[in-house]
Amino acid sequence: MAGENTPFDPPESSPRRLENQNGAGTAPALPEPTDLALSDTALSGLTETAKAYARASQADNTARAYGADWRHFSSWLRRRGLPDRPCDPATIGLYLADCADNARRGSEPCSVSTLERRLSGIAWHYRSLGETLDLRDRHISAVMAGIRRQHARPPAQKAAIFADELLDMLAMLEMDLRGIRDRAILAIGFAGALRRSEIVGLDCGPNQSEDGSGWIEIQEGGALLTISGKTGWREVEIGRGSRPETCPVALLESWLRLGRIAHGPVFRPIARKNGGVGSERLTDKHVARLVQATAMKAGIRGDLTEGERKKAFGGHSLRAGLASSAQVEEAYVQKHLGHASAEMTRRYQRKRDRFRINLTKASGL
Repeated sequence: MAGENTPFDPPESSPRRLENQNGAGTAPALPEPTDLALSDTALSGLTETAKAYARASQADNTARAYGADWRHFSSWLRRRGLPDRPCDPATIGLYLADCADNARRGSEPCSVSTLERRLSGIAWHYRSLGETLDLRDRHISAVMAGIRRQHARPPAQKAAIFADELLDMLAMLEMDLRGIRDRAILAIGFAGALRRSEIVGLDCGPNQSEDGSGWIEIQEGGALLTISGKTGWREVEIGRGSRPETCPVALLESWLRLGRIAHGPVFRPIARKNGGVGSERLTDKHVARLVQATAMKAGIRGDLTEGERKKAFGGHSLRAGLASSAQVEEAYVQKHLGHASAEMTRRYQRKRDRFRINLTKASGL
């Protein structure tokens, strides 16, 4: 399974004695440390530290996805009696073709984006085993080019939730502790244009947990969020709103005060039996379910069927909503979202700039 091996795992066989060219077992000339046991212990500790850093090189969601991708691929190999090592580009090309051709067997075919991620997960797993998979090999590149040409579709995007729709969603929540927490999640996620992992990854301050991805500082003018995202560290400013019942900062302050949270994770689960606030961190799946449930309850996009509406909304709806609603210079939106390019920011601005520049009229028609 992906993630079980790191670049620092020793080979299966690591003999203390080396054989010379004649095959005789001769001990290599090594310096004798004054305390060999202490040296081995120190090196062992450094190895574990290096492994921990290697595991932290990927986001948890990416590691989980790559692990699932490898399990799917290795299961496919077992069913066909094929070995998983050494890596064989021709075999991987057959696997990709089989996944893309699911429709022939009456199943829904894999999307191009899913296959691209699976390919990345397979390549990452082989790298962790010390093997290199050349993704430019014709057995892989030619198959993927054909799949893209025949099966590529426009990228599926979550529907943006605009400011007036967010207010309707906030009104759907109860005024109990759970509702106060969820109001703060929705408002902070929207105003900060945060990813769902960034919302639940917030702590009350720096260096307060091992699994946190950022922290908050509440100031007179608003809340300053320091976040470690996909493109590195960034600061997100969330100013105070005009009304306490809809102000993201005021809602956050209410949750922290009523939940008696001053240290560690900001957003935590609430026990169903006694209504107490837990000490652990909420999962990012809660954000996706919360956005979907409140959007459905508020009747947003009522022109869609119930099944279509469930697929339309998710955690990214908040992020896309802020990007689409903020009528400011694009550079400010790009910085707020932490995008490396303006092109990526434009993908989030649903309908904002449509027909703003009319080249038909500009050409004289």
